[in-house]
Amino acid sequence: MGVVWVLVAVAVVLLIAAVVVGRETERLSGAPPRPVFDLDEAVTWVARHLPFEVSAVLSHDDVRQILRWNLDYFRSKGVTGNGSSASGPATDVVVGGGETVDNVLARARSAGLEYTAPQVHAVLDAQMAYFEAIGALGPAKPGEEPPGP
Repeated sequence: MGVVWVLVAVAVVLLIAAVVVGRETERLSGAPPRPVFDLDEAVTWVARHLPFEVSAVLSHDDVRQILRWNLDYFRSKGVTGNGSSASGPATDVVVGGGETVDNVLARARSAGLEYTAPQVHAVLDAQMAYFEAIGALGPAKPGEEPPGP
């Protein structure tokens, strides 16, 4: 008789597990996958999408360094992967254009590297295109134009 109760208990546990797994699978199948930033993949993607005159001058290591400096800058401005910062709930953070290029150029000068503004601008434009391609950029607010390059 004890064996029957053990078998019934095992069957109930397996049934509950199957229902929970099935429900979560269905729920997650409707949600878009979360974007994941991979620096190696980003370097390859960005380098492949640079204009010829820039890719002829910058190595993959140069692209990687520019991307790292820009990501550091994003972090310093409070841009995170989920739209919130360590200090509180989600807030609108806008970075881009000239300030990001200027930041990278300043970091390059202090490291003794000679990048030009057009080179850095091309890498950062390609980086933003990469973010868009992997789904890491949120939609623009209704009635708001997305920021231009």
